[in-house]
Amino acid sequence: MNADPPGEPTLAQLEALFFVAERPLSRREIARLAGTDVGTVDERLGDLQVALRERGIRLVAAGERVELVTAPEAGALIARYIGAEGLRLTPAGLETLAIVAYRQPVTRSLIDGIRGVDSEYVLRTLLHRRLVVELGRADTPGRPYLYGTGFEFLERFGLTSLDDLPPLEAEIAATLAGEDA
Repeated sequence: MNADPPGEPTLAQLEALFFVAERPLSRREIARLAGTDVGTVDERLGDLQVALRERGIRLVAAGERVELVTAPEAGALIARYIGAEGLRLTPAGLETLAIVAYRQPVTRSLIDGIRGVDSEYVLRTLLHRRLVVELGRADTPGRPYLYGTGFEFLERFGLTSLDDLPPLEAEIAATLAGEDA
């Protein structure tokens, strides 16, 4: 078995690594596997992201974790291939998902407070679809779950990171911040 010497991973090596990975990989994990530092990995990931811009796959980063996903413009064709329908959300689901995306990490009680209604069923549906994930527990009485968006959210909405979310109108931003608009 011929192992590649440690050092700066090539774009082809990184692409192949993500292709065979069954889960998102951390930048630290990639650096350890390549025998290099996280700074070098970040540079190469940036290069790979640019190289994939016009291809059928994209590199998506959410915090420390990185993975390959299909390009949003390929979604309709891939959905026909696998026989899946496009993502359909109710207005309540879309509203809840927006609150989670812009306020994460967020508790269910905060979501309920912003929406003015019980969000348990909607949140459970979003969790089932993996658009929302449990991030841990809050350090407050009762230790409620903290929710955020995961890779499935980024992939489904064609985002490479949460920084790609569109800016909110001032009135909506104030509502999400818990201020009176």
